Amino acid sequence: MAPRAVILGLKGPRLTANEAAFFRDADPWGFILFARNIETPDQMRRLNGDLREAVGRDALIFIDQEGGRVQRMTTPHWRKYPAASVYRDMGDKAERAAWLHARLTARDLRDVGVTANCAPVLDIPVADADPIISDRAYGKDAQSVTALAHATMAGYMAGGVAPVIKHIPGHGRATVDSHKALPLIETPLSEMEATDFKPFKALQMAPMAMTAHVTLSAVDASAPLTLSRKGMSDIVRGALGYDGLVMTDDLEMKALSGDLSELTSRAHAAGCDIALHCSGNMANMVKVVAGSKRLRGASRMRAAIADNVAAAPERFDVEAGRAEFDTLLAGYV
Repeated sequence: MAPRAVILGLKGPRLTANEAAFFRDADPWGFILFARNIETPDQMRRLNGDLREAVGRDALIFIDQEGGRVQRMTTPHWRKYPAASVYRDMGDKAERAAWLHARLTARDLRDVGVTANCAPVLDIPVADADPIISDRAYGKDAQSVTALAHATMAGYMAGGVAPVIKHIPGHGRATVDSHKALPLIETPLSEMEATDFKPFKALQMAPMAMTAHVTLSAVDASAPLTLSRKGMSDIVRGALGYDGLVMTDDLEMKALSGDLSELTSRAHAAGCDIALHCSGNMANMVKVVAGSKRLRGASRMRAAIADNVAAAPERFDVEAGRAEFDTLLAGYV
């Protein structure tokens, strides 16, 4: 039977008997980890093994390990990497440094059993935007963001980690944090096509993309992109030409309102392949699963491609890579 079209979190650093039983029955396509789930490398290896045992297959396990402010695995067990904004000031060293950042991060992730990373960020922040993106961006123009995000994506894939570009089709103009409220973007479509959309269109070969919980008034003023059939068909699948797997951002963010079962069902109906729920709250996970579906048709094929990206890493001299990375970053951090 095909897995269920959801990615779920869990409450703590160890899988409880109740969670294991629930996941065995729900059969989510993947799992996502946060700082609350992380203690040591050995603990992570055990946890990820237990999660995969619960569903009886080598499920993708996701994390947000961008660097800078968004890094779930951190000191003292893992290196703290710089934010994306550091690379935009490095000139001709930037792409190599970004690739090494991703390749070294992929090594850290694979070492503990994490096989998918919700990165790179392709958003282009504007001057009056909420700071939720800010230094997480690779630049303030489409060309810089595209080049550095492409290098980053290549580094993850070389390391056997499936990347997730985000937040499609662009969160950089949001004047509120979508964790707290629903952003309304009233920019003309022609302007967004000339700026915000360009990195996503250029990286349409990415295996996975995460939606932006934003309302684009020029496309569909009645619903956030994640829940908008018109937004998904006309913009994500249409204007951007993206045919990879689309996963929602966390359905429990305050940008979305309503019953979680209904939100999950609406996201699938809009065209999202996978529903993401992060908190590990059991009652809420039950609602998400109730509103979800099994992977079928094009969604299942997209999921299979993403699964296959998380293959064995290419050969890489880790110590030499670290030394080169440190040399490149000298004077920038």
